[in-house]
Amino acid sequence: MKIPNNNKSFVADSKITDYLLSETHEKGKHKASFFKRFGFDIADIDNFKYSLIQHSIDREIEETKYSEFGIKYELKCEIKTPDKRNPCIVTVWIVENGQEEPKLVTAYPA
Repeated sequence: MKIPNNNKSFVADSKITDYLLSETHEKGKHKASFFKRFGFDIADIDNFKYSLIQHSIDREIEETKYSEFGIKYELKCEIKTPDKRNPCIVTVWIVENGQEEPKLVTAYPA
């Protein structure tokens, strides 16, 4: 099963620039090191954003969690990368209560 409305998946620019590719964010700097090894770069966040959104479209739901804020979906495995090595990662998306679009919460190596 896939995330509902995955054609509307959304990744905020700040999620990439201030977190996933940030070399100074406490948790993000380790993720940045990982993603940069596969060719993602803060100078081209649109490429990373496209790959993350495509991950939400291509991958099946591994786990679903319900919270007071909405429904979280965990997806796992290959992401398309600039260097074509395409590692297995986990992405977590939330569909907030009253909303339809899945928003990226986090991404990390599987």
